[in-house]
Amino acid sequence: MVLSATPPSRARLRLVSSEDARTTPRAGGRLDRYGELADRRLAAILAAEDVAEEHGLSAHARTTCYVHRCWVHQCISDPLHVLVVTGHRWCRRCDRTVDVEIDETFPGSVELSCDGCGVPPDTVANREVLFACRTSLVAMHGGEVSTLYVVPDD
Repeated sequence: MVLSATPPSRARLRLVSSEDARTTPRAGGRLDRYGELADRRLAAILAAEDVAEEHGLSAHARTTCYVHRCWVHQCISDPLHVLVVTGHRWCRRCDRTVDVEIDETFPGSVELSCDGCGVPPDTVANREVLFACRTSLVAMHGGEVSTLYVVPDD
């Protein structure tokens, strides 16, 4: 398989609405992967982000985590989400894991800190962590609000 270096077209968007979340999963469909989840809206967004990621969405821009099957802010503190190579949840100043503090109480908040140097890690990768977690909090509290996703061209 050859991966294309050009970004996919952003001409088409898919709305994931409350109606999509209530849709009965088709046999072999993407929602089946998350069929055990009681939160059908979360399951629909997980499935939509899986498709969007296959077509160009950065894994670091997801609001959900397909590994833990939850909102990304709920599992970002897991050591699995420390990526030394890219600098996600990593302090390059002192070579330590960055701690994440999440307050899920509406409207929610996210803070990154380094216990080693005491300086908040302000890198592109850690700003992506902040953005993904903040977006995840908004999505979780969004209720019936739809979310836009890029989908492939035909």
